[in-house]
Amino acid sequence: MAESGMTLREHLDELRRRLMFVVAFLLVATIVAFFFRDPVLRFLLEPGFGGSGEKPIATEVLETISVTFKVTLLAGLAASLPVILYQVIMFASPGLTARERRYLFLLLPGVLTAFGAGVAFAYYVLLPPALNFLFLFQGDVVDIQPRVASYINLITTLMFWMGVVFEIPIVMFGLARLGVVTPRWLGRFRRLAVVLAFVAAAMITPTFDPVNQTLVAVPIIVMYEAGILLARLGQRLRGRGQPREPKTPLVRRVGRRLRFWDRGGAGG
Repeated sequence: MAESGMTLREHLDELRRRLMFVVAFLLVATIVAFFFRDPVLRFLLEPGFGGSGEKPIATEVLETISVTFKVTLLAGLAASLPVILYQVIMFASPGLTARERRYLFLLLPGVLTAFGAGVAFAYYVLLPPALNFLFLFQGDVVDIQPRVASYINLITTLMFWMGVVFEIPIVMFGLARLGVVTPRWLGRFRRLAVVLAFVAAAMITPTFDPVNQTLVAVPIIVMYEAGILLARLGQRLRGRGQPREPKTPLVRRVGRRLRFWDRGGAGG
């Protein structure tokens, strides 16, 4: 790798160039999204207000403007996500082996697809019942009039975190493919993963009813189980790779530590 001998100043210059490119692309994508602000906003309002003829309210003078700019910025960020991930991989590539770089590029489409699937799950499956519960809870004694800023914050947060949750199998497959974790080590934490799934669901879900929290916790558990299956595949594929290239220091340290705990730790 010719870039492995770069000085600190050269690395900082490369980081500055890549950051400037990402910012410029994000700016252009946000400007383009601004011209489509009305369809984007209607799309986000659909789960809570579609078909009802109602609209959220704005209680502050600048609330509608701030929400519009936030929505267009989020749309621009979503459009820029492939470029951002590509630039991150390219900046980190000098510290990776050729095989690790190849894995990252091969996983990139899967990462984007999984994130999109999580966002779609939140939009079409999770949000309708959650919003229905929130809008009808104590509706006979309280006149519920959602603010547009509060509504947008709620649905964008849920969509983002469900997108992250759906990344779990891809991450587990990649780590197993690189030899950082093993399916056996992941399987030992299955019970803990179930508990953490419901804890995460309680933090992500804005409602306290068990139905909506279960709608969030179950996909997390399913994603973890799918990740274990993909980790087995990744470990099997790793065993076929000949010859093996030396790992980077970070992968060596993490993999050595996880294998230590996989054997039961000091007290095992």
